Amino acid sequence: MKLWLSAGIVTLISWLMKASAPLVIGGRKLPQPVLRLTALTAPVLLAGLIITELGGEHWHNLDWTKVVGVGAAGGLCLAKVPMLLCVAAGIIVTALLRLTTH
Repeated sequence: MKLWLSAGIVTLISWLMKASAPLVIGGRKLPQPVLRLTALTAPVLLAGLIITELGGEHWHNLDWTKVVGVGAAGGLCLAKVPMLLCVAAGIIVTALLRLTTH
């Protein structure tokens, strides 16, 4: 019972914090430094999620060949290469690195 109660309280607090931002800001425009900072939060969070998914919670479990392969695929996606080719390139880069380093 305590677990569900604490989960509900945390959910409510999170919802109130998210709802308070539009109420506090209102119709005002944010300063440029704040806009630049908020634009960078999504890529940083995505990068953290990718590294966590690739290596788990501990850095010694991180497979750097996967990180480089994902980076290669991501770079090709940024260059507007078709998705299938991006994925194939990431797989090939990872496989070649594993062949040469292991």
